[in-house]
Amino acid sequence: MKKYIYLLGLVVIMSLGSSEKATAQSKKSDQKEILGTNEDSAKIPVDPNVKMGKLSNGLTYYIRNNGKPENKVELRLVVNAGSILEDEDQLGLAHFMEHMNFNGTKNFKKNELVDYLQSIGVKFGAHLNAYTSFDETVYILPIPSDDPEKLEKGFQIIEDWAHNALLTDEEIDNERGVVLEEYRLGKGASERMLQRYLPKIMYGSKYAKRLPIGTKEVLENFEYESLRRYYKDWYRPDLMAVIAVGDVDVAILEEKIKSHFGKIPAATNPKPRNTFDVENHEETLIAIETDKEASFAQVQVLFKDLGKPKKDATVKEYRTSVIKGLFTQMINNRLDELKESENPPFVYGYSFHGGTWARTKEAYQSFAMTAPDKQLEALAVLLEENERAKKFGFGSGEFERAKKNITARLEKAFKDKDKTESNRIVGEYVRNFLEGEAMPGIEWEYNFYKSVLPTIQLSEINNVITNYLRDTNRVIVLTGPEKEGMTKVTEAQVKQTLEDVKNKKITPYEDKAVATSLLTNLPPKGSVTNISKNEKLDVTTIKLTNGATITYKKTDFKNDEILFEAFSYGGSSLYSDEEYKTIGFAGGGLAEAGVNGFSKVDLGKMMSGKIVRVRPYIGTYSEGLSGATTPKDLEELFQMTHLYFTKLNKDEKAYMSYVNKQKGFLTNMLANPQFYFQNEMGKFTNGKNPRYLGFPTGESMDASDYSLAYEKYQERFADISDFNFYFVGNVDEKVLVDYAEKYLGSLEGKNSNEKYNVSSFRPLTGSHSKIVEKGQDPKSAVRIMFQGEAEYNREEAKAMKALGEILSIKLIEKLREEEGGVYGAGARGSIRSFPYGWYNFSISFPCGPENVDKLKTAALAELQKIIDNGPSEKDVSKIKEAQLLEYKESIKKNRFWLGYLKNSDYMNRDVNRVLDDEKVVNELTASDIQNVAKKYLTKGYILGIHNPEK
Repeated sequence: MKKYIYLLGLVVIMSLGSSEKATAQSKKSDQKEILGTNEDSAKIPVDPNVKMGKLSNGLTYYIRNNGKPENKVELRLVVNAGSILEDEDQLGLAHFMEHMNFNGTKNFKKNELVDYLQSIGVKFGAHLNAYTSFDETVYILPIPSDDPEKLEKGFQIIEDWAHNALLTDEEIDNERGVVLEEYRLGKGASERMLQRYLPKIMYGSKYAKRLPIGTKEVLENFEYESLRRYYKDWYRPDLMAVIAVGDVDVAILEEKIKSHFGKIPAATNPKPRNTFDVENHEETLIAIETDKEASFAQVQVLFKDLGKPKKDATVKEYRTSVIKGLFTQMINNRLDELKESENPPFVYGYSFHGGTWARTKEAYQSFAMTAPDKQLEALAVLLEENERAKKFGFGSGEFERAKKNITARLEKAFKDKDKTESNRIVGEYVRNFLEGEAMPGIEWEYNFYKSVLPTIQLSEINNVITNYLRDTNRVIVLTGPEKEGMTKVTEAQVKQTLEDVKNKKITPYEDKAVATSLLTNLPPKGSVTNISKNEKLDVTTIKLTNGATITYKKTDFKNDEILFEAFSYGGSSLYSDEEYKTIGFAGGGLAEAGVNGFSKVDLGKMMSGKIVRVRPYIGTYSEGLSGATTPKDLEELFQMTHLYFTKLNKDEKAYMSYVNKQKGFLTNMLANPQFYFQNEMGKFTNGKNPRYLGFPTGESMDASDYSLAYEKYQERFADISDFNFYFVGNVDEKVLVDYAEKYLGSLEGKNSNEKYNVSSFRPLTGSHSKIVEKGQDPKSAVRIMFQGEAEYNREEAKAMKALGEILSIKLIEKLREEEGGVYGAGARGSIRSFPYGWYNFSISFPCGPENVDKLKTAALAELQKIIDNGPSEKDVSKIKEAQLLEYKESIKKNRFWLGYLKNSDYMNRDVNRVLDDEKVVNELTASDIQNVAKKYLTKGYILGIHNPEK
């Protein structure tokens, strides 16, 4: 059940006059129809679109027919068992078992499973996947459903996962290396600090000792029988659910589940599936953890519940959850407002009531990401805002805005109820099985909210926090960087902050009134001078009197979505080198000031109840805007767009708020070895560019010139005549044209017809190497890059992309499955035409320092095989099948068409080429792929190696 309660909210109910009382009575009658006469005790219904059942062996199933996307079904095998159930000799084996299900089952021997799925277009990692946590293991399998054989094989795969894993000694030993590489990959500052503070959050609990990745000692040395025992104990029908949602008849899906899973015998004398409590504690537990490689500073305050969580079962309980959700939105609106102050106490702040690491313990949690030297200030502000809400509650204006927001978002979800993708539906059923979350469906939820919102009183919301805050069962966690010159916060200082906030005189929140309309005065509107129609693509383009071009495509992919982009050539390429460097990183803060005299906070309040997003940008070669809205709110999107052309505020305080947040976020990022390596490689390949700015630092943020950035923004958006606008979605063509004439046609067109400048600089090419030593953990990374100038050719570009996908398959087979030396590896290739012809091909993987040379050599050897002999027809068939599946899904999405239409104009390509994309993929041959490998990948490469410090 997606309650929409963490981001949304409700409205204050004022005292009712006689006519309003009659309306309320009418609404109450409507509510009875929805909820039943015994409203409080009525059970939350189950969505009638889902069929639930239980087999005689105890296995639960959920089935739903859903036609989006077409010819595809999402399968899940959910096991209600995870690392919390491991014995001492099994630490990490719940996760290890997940790996083993991809390494040999009764019907799919070693590598056959992944090989088969790739042959039908299902990618390992991107599509086929799984995860293990403390309390569950979930297997994810999307499968094409247009072929009965593929559907049957899909169910055979998840059946094999459930009870047919082979678990041979040899394959267990082979997989140790892969899992140890995943263990290595997870090491770092965050993991080290987590290990130290988790025992305080999960006080007295087994959760503090059962991180799913396990321990190196156990992973290296566990007995085979330890893994087999885990599989026997916990992979059993009464702890499993099968979920099937997709474009297949429900009766067929149910028959598949019964035939494949009904034959699994029920467990005899099953081991109890215990739950594990987190002990309560009287004192406030404080953890202050630092690390030299920590990238960010964070503050967490947890007020843990004294009892165990209870899932909503009745309408009354669901109503209570709505009230809690309203509180969550309103407290976070206040934190967002503080974030926008000139000297913000944190980069980001958020509060919510919800789960912890343990199913058996929930908590009210306040969180902030902050500058390393502002942790105590951020802690004080989080505590103060909670106290302010407790003492004075919220105001009617806050409540009103929250109601508008929740109504708008629920309405959007309701309108798109028949256009929701299957992979967004299955999660609700997973949670229902594992945690008992209700799943009444969006139609019931929407009607419930409509009927119940008017009955909720502001006082009910104001009472919520009184049940959250307490001095007992409280945990405070501070994590951040450790470096020279920085004084570590002490436990005494944290306790003093707690005392100071308790004794501080806190005043009520002041909710300032805001205007109700974005703009009032408009110049005379323009008109359409030309209309052209692309009948093949069902795309219309109009030209306005001021020269602006608007292209739109009406679709039925979503009922309540319109996506938007605009661009004009020029961008920062038209700045001089001196101007570019003087502006520095200031451009990113321009939109933080708001428009038309309204601050960012004011705009947020004014737009309550409206789903509108517009964001301007100035890129290297163009300037433009992007956004999204609903048909109902399209006018506000046009109004915002008009104002970004004419009325962007200049506000030094808002800009300084942006700078201070960026500095707080970026200050210690390069302490992270991976970020540091990326930055060093960026300097190595691009450092000779006279316009190279490098990684933003506190000093470079301070040195950036806001006034010049604002001046250049005004210059870039001064002429609408060379702007191209794109709209894709459920557009009403007449309405869209009317708004375009009114809000875009009224802008000034100067016919400047600007283009862009292309620098003579080109990134590093040829044979070079760079070794970067950073970090204390024994982990390395390898990056191999081939790049240089090229003349763009569509067929070669397709072949280069395919080469990357094929080599990724071979790298996984060689480096992971055969060598056991990596957790993941990949290759990616592209050829582009804009702003100049350029090819790029990269190979990358993390590994142990001792394996760098061996695995680098092995990776290049796999590439050389393709150069010498070409790829196998089997591998070519795999990637073509995957590309065709992705294409068929993409062309049913608004996001695809928006990007495609815009980029066709931006890169001056034939817009009709999409019509023969399938043909181009089908015609791709092994020789085409071998030829691009020979042509582009035999001229030397740039080698980057990241090693730990010696």
